[in-house]
Amino acid sequence: MFGNFMEQLQIMKMKMEEVKEKLESVSVTGDAAGGDVKVVMNGNKKVKSVTIAPSLQFSSPEELEEQLCVALNRAIEKAEQLHQDESSKIASGMLPPGMM
Repeated sequence: MFGNFMEQLQIMKMKMEEVKEKLESVSVTGDAAGGDVKVVMNGNKKVKSVTIAPSLQFSSPEELEEQLCVALNRAIEKAEQLHQDESSKIASGMLPPGMM
């Protein structure tokens, strides 16, 4: 029984590594100010790009900072949800019924 559990843990670890690799190539976008600020990050929450429309580039620094924070937080939320969804798929296939 214990050996089977250790084997299951090893399989889960390998699958989690596969998920991490997959999430590296998946992009999510968070935007703010009606799309004038966009943040693109991968599923592992690494920022890939930040785009600011010319109309906001000359606004007040406070406005720009606020909208950038909103866009970053939205992208992070999407990346976290993606990661959670992928992790749940693995866990549900590994655990006995009723354990999740």
